[in-house]
Amino acid sequence: MCGLTGFYIDESHSSEASKELINSMTSALSHRGPDDSGSWIDESKIIALGHRRLSILDLSSAGHQPMSINDNYAIAYNGEIYNHMELRALLDKEVSPKSWLGNSDTETLLVAFTTWGIELTLMKLRGMFAIALWDKKNNQLSLIRDRFGEKPLYYGWIKSGTKNIFAFGSELKSLSSFEGFSNKISKPALKEYFKYMYVPCPYSIYENIFKLEPGCLLTIDQKATSKPSDIPLHSSSNLTITYENLSIDRWYDLKNIIDQDSITFSDEVEASDVLEAELKNVISLQSISDVPLGAFLSGGVDSSAIVSLMQQESTQPVKTFTIGFEDPEYDESKHALKVASHLGTDHSELIVTSEDALSIIPDLPRIYDEPFADSSQIPTYFVCKSAKQEVTVALSGDGGDELFGGYNRHISAPILWNKINWLPFPARKILGKMLMNVPISKWDGIINSLLGKSKQSFVHFGDKVHKTASRLSNVRSIDDLYRSLLEEPDIDSLILDSTESYPIFLDDPLPLIKMDDPSSRMMFRDIQSYLTDDILCKVDRAAMSVSLETRVPFLDHKIVELAWRIPLSMKIKGSEGKSILRKILYKNVPKSLIERPKAGFSIPLAQWLRDPLREWAEALLDPSRIDNEGYLNSSYIQVIWHEHLEGKKNWTNRLWSILMFQSWLDQSSK
Repeated sequence: MCGLTGFYIDESHSSEASKELINSMTSALSHRGPDDSGSWIDESKIIALGHRRLSILDLSSAGHQPMSINDNYAIAYNGEIYNHMELRALLDKEVSPKSWLGNSDTETLLVAFTTWGIELTLMKLRGMFAIALWDKKNNQLSLIRDRFGEKPLYYGWIKSGTKNIFAFGSELKSLSSFEGFSNKISKPALKEYFKYMYVPCPYSIYENIFKLEPGCLLTIDQKATSKPSDIPLHSSSNLTITYENLSIDRWYDLKNIIDQDSITFSDEVEASDVLEAELKNVISLQSISDVPLGAFLSGGVDSSAIVSLMQQESTQPVKTFTIGFEDPEYDESKHALKVASHLGTDHSELIVTSEDALSIIPDLPRIYDEPFADSSQIPTYFVCKSAKQEVTVALSGDGGDELFGGYNRHISAPILWNKINWLPFPARKILGKMLMNVPISKWDGIINSLLGKSKQSFVHFGDKVHKTASRLSNVRSIDDLYRSLLEEPDIDSLILDSTESYPIFLDDPLPLIKMDDPSSRMMFRDIQSYLTDDILCKVDRAAMSVSLETRVPFLDHKIVELAWRIPLSMKIKGSEGKSILRKILYKNVPKSLIERPKAGFSIPLAQWLRDPLREWAEALLDPSRIDNEGYLNSSYIQVIWHEHLEGKKNWTNRLWSILMFQSWLDQSSK
């Protein structure tokens, strides 16, 4: 796990100027790689690569990056190739005799690219990676991102004075540290951020800078380095997108894999056995490390399944990590402890106080580098910080929900759709408007008079009625309903000069097969966008801020492709998701230790905004400040802020997204 960066220019700088620039960009990523730092400048002085190293495999100087060991390529690379020793064995048969300089997967990649070419090499890789590869013979740069976006990679054109510089990096802070950086905030990206509470691919928060999409290969030559694109270059399916002398190809497309593999399991026992065997194989691959390794354990299905299989294969107690909160309503640590005790892991538990949590909030913009408003970023940071005290690598259970039907929406949305679909859309629209014509306060009064104010499950009942009514009035299909569950409503009331959105993954065509049921459609869409841009981003930034490598066994492409061969009926049964995963888990952990309502990784944020965070929030929400910045509607913000403070409506998500943007804006201007 490391950080990479670099630039590619249309005219050569002096060696000294290029070295100063690349060193500055590389230093900005020191948290991603505290063990080593390096830079490489081509003889032509038009390309510079920078790298920060977190040493995991081959701790010697033989793994130093950027690496250039032949006349073909130079590389800066972030990630892990879990099957690289297997690839070495194949290369030894084809390139004989082969003398290896060390045991790093970086060297394996360089020799593989030289021997097999770029695309054939990529198809052989099992791992997570972001790669910058310089072709010395053709003066061509390739940027490559792994299949599901486990590792981040930004690219684009930096506005520096009158010049446009093509640059790239693991995080935006490496690009914004380029001398003279003056890119403006992207209005379309800002709209997408407030809609989803993260900036989705292929946007970044800055104009002319974008995220390379998962499974994509970008190739650029010198003629395109000074000609910025104004819109994100989005590659849907296997089409090549071109701009000037830049092209983007989708080297891996899950949609095509699903369409080409129509074979599914008919026997649940067979499917479970095959999945368990492949998971054991993947966990074994991902447990290879030259530094201490452990795993996150929340006590839920996904992390417990990973840890149980890890412990099965280990001769020593696996180091596991969880966090808890003082507030028992949000504390799940006791469940993790029971699972850890049953499995016999070496378990560490960190109880996070409200003071601990509040102390990290001002630092979130630095950690996440662009506006990001999934509030579970806070507990994620603390579990990473806790793990780093004992290990350098941690396996996680991320991806299980998306593959096996674990989110509430996978179960509840089809049920809701079946309840409302019988009514024609015009009639639903009328009914929705009728429900919304009754003020929220009236609905609250009705339910309180009927059931009493002590019924906590009916808090903000009127707000929930209005949200349901809005969906009745606007959704024409199950796909519309899914988007309404992901997207925050009424964004145009918040943003000044709101502009039309550009396409993102949610607009791409679905596979042609295995998409007949709503849950499968939602799970596929989750993998396309929410998984990469929210879940994986959240974990990567939190972990790398404390120099911890995280690995995600469920996202090995063999597991993902296998999961799509398993029928939905083996994943969701009635009101229970992840059925086949539970079947594997319950061989090692009693059902009684796992079965409970899904809680997520939540914090008491709604109350914090009314009490300990109020002063911090009000400073960021000051109307004169917001008016002066010119991005948001201060009058609207004041209305929802006071409604939240008075308990009239729960505006936690909307307010948190505003506060994270305001806090990021405050830090980025310094």
